[in-house]
Amino acid sequence: MFDKLKDLGGLMQQAQQMQQKVQELQAQLERLEVVGSSGAGLVKVTVNGKNETRRVEIDASLFKPEEKGVVEDLIVAAANDARGKVEQTVQEQMRSITGGLPLPPGFKL
Repeated sequence: MFDKLKDLGGLMQQAQQMQQKVQELQAQLERLEVVGSSGAGLVKVTVNGKNETRRVEIDASLFKPEEKGVVEDLIVAAANDARGKVEQTVQEQMRSITGGLPLPPGFKL
């Protein structure tokens, strides 16, 4: 019986440590900036670890009225590229924290 209580206490301690690591990861993600690009680097979008867009950079060569639709498509592609990189980084960090422990579907920070 005492062994089971000891195991439970150890499990609770591990859960608290994991929670602390997740909180640390959340703080890191707030500072993380990832740049996505499209059009061979003509359009760049910077997002943070919370998938908030921080900056958009557009090469001056794209500023032609007839290129408006192309520029808009490139911005969307660059933003999606940046968000995909953030998601990949978050997943890698979570795997390192959880030791590969599978998390429930839809688990978010």
